[in-house]
Amino acid sequence: MVSQVTQEPAKGSDRPELDLDAYFRRIGYTGDRTPTLEALREIQRLHTATIPFENLNPLLGIPVLLDLGSLQQKMVQNGRGGYCFEQNQLLSHVLKALGFRVRGLAARILWNVPDGVVKAISHKLLNVQVGDAWYLADVGFGGLSPTGPIKLELNAVQKTPHEPFRLIERNEELHLQANVKDEWRSLYCFTLREHQSPDYEMFSWYLCHHPDSYFLNNLAVARSTADRRYGLRNTVFTTHHLGGESEQRELTSVAEIRAVLEEVFQITLPDHSSLDLKLQRLIDEAAAAQ
Repeated sequence: MVSQVTQEPAKGSDRPELDLDAYFRRIGYTGDRTPTLEALREIQRLHTATIPFENLNPLLGIPVLLDLGSLQQKMVQNGRGGYCFEQNQLLSHVLKALGFRVRGLAARILWNVPDGVVKAISHKLLNVQVGDAWYLADVGFGGLSPTGPIKLELNAVQKTPHEPFRLIERNEELHLQANVKDEWRSLYCFTLREHQSPDYEMFSWYLCHHPDSYFLNNLAVARSTADRRYGLRNTVFTTHHLGGESEQRELTSVAEIRAVLEEVFQITLPDHSSLDLKLQRLIDEAAAAQ
């Protein structure tokens, strides 16, 4: 069992600004508003099915704002999604409002990273207490966001509505792994050290401004439903069927990408002058690489 540090109940001056009713309407949650494992499971499942992972703001040069008002305006009122710092920051506010104890953690990405390569800390996840136990909640890891909470327990295979997950320990760090096509693959590594809002502001600013940031130069979108996961990487649209095969399709026009973003990922696209130009650039780059 992983040891855990206790925490005083969160006290945030911006808690009264949270429109919990609007958030629950957005994700379709009608369950109990109490800090139970059942509530956490259902909120996490519905959040990942409703609020897509997407990086349109960095791609278009629009600032990513992490204050509660901006998060609600973008992801609740405006029908948008966001990346990890936005997604898990909003979820943190929601869970605290329900009475959960929540600590913010930070991770280094391991997914598709070659052995021996060390990446900067660039991912936010949540540590949530339910009764006497602690869980991980993460609605912001894109195509492999856990659709259910993961108990802080080493080497135990844990079911979610989608893939099984497990936690292992290596070099004094915890690694979250997913079982993908019968292979355990690491998503990211982290410690239980708590991080604060200014830390995430710095991490997020780096991802939105560093010239080598993936999010500045590529389109990444993901959404999970009951029986599948959808993913879009630039012009490649993928459907992963739960327990089945995956399908890929190359999108070859701006109109086609727009349709997939709106209809499959259910994104209300921003009215931005450079959106079509950015999408066309991705199409041209894909064609040149063939």
